Amino acid sequence: MKKVLVAGATGYLGQFLVKELKSRGFWVRVLIRSEKQKVLFEAVDEYFIGQVTVVSGLQGVTEGIDWVFSCLGITRQKDGMTYMDVDYQGNANLLKEAIKDKVERFQYVSAINGDKLRHLKIFEAKERFVDELKTSGMSYSVIRPNGFFSDMRDFLDMAKKGRVFLFGDGCFKLNPVHGADLAKVCVDKMSDDITDETVGGPDVFTQNELAELALKAWNKPVKITHVPDWTRRFTIWLLRTFTSSKTYGPIEFFLTAMAYNNIAKQYGQHTLSAFFDSEVRKRK
Repeated sequence: MKKVLVAGATGYLGQFLVKELKSRGFWVRVLIRSEKQKVLFEAVDEYFIGQVTVVSGLQGVTEGIDWVFSCLGITRQKDGMTYMDVDYQGNANLLKEAIKDKVERFQYVSAINGDKLRHLKIFEAKERFVDELKTSGMSYSVIRPNGFFSDMRDFLDMAKKGRVFLFGDGCFKLNPVHGADLAKVCVDKMSDDITDETVGGPDVFTQNELAELALKAWNKPVKITHVPDWTRRFTIWLLRTFTSSKTYGPIEFFLTAMAYNNIAKQYGQHTLSAFFDSEVRKRK
């Protein structure tokens, strides 16, 4: 039986990953920041409390571990931490422990097209760690998922008000993925020694189709407003010029992703329409 460590276990993907690993019979240790986070898990074998940004507090985190799964990262910077502090340095600290303890394999979850968008603050840090992982001598796996179903709540929020706003013509495509489906792929690819994989959901949508799906979930008429794309580019420029990376980082990522096709390999069974319907029932 493999012993595994999950870092970033308290996040959207991390919690699904822990459940998937336990369902397959793995022995699971989770890295958490405080005692109170234990309530997020139904059953794990061991907790390790520590901060990835504090090297001295990580000693022993990978002791006896065969595989490390890291979906560690921050979407919105807080507590004074930057992307470089967590997405790069935190993972680098964890990798050093894994190498020292002779861990067999290390999986890191980045994001789709991260290697092509290194100029974005969030990817600058993530891809710097990917580079370090690939040259570390450690057997590795890099997973690049598309947007999560949970990220699509932004469309639902707009749709609830009766209108969805899109930049450009809304024809760019994406296939968001459910956390449970992504967790299964993460474990499968780790088991199969796959080094690089993009992961998306089973259904590919244009942004227009995604907006229509969100509006229909609320039983709203289809009302979509297409905003000129120059407003998106101007907004990014304004944010980069007049705010800190703490403010503009996640918005820069979202606005940039909206101007590309983001189509990953199709996996899973969960549908976005069912997710939207479930979310709407919760909110009513």
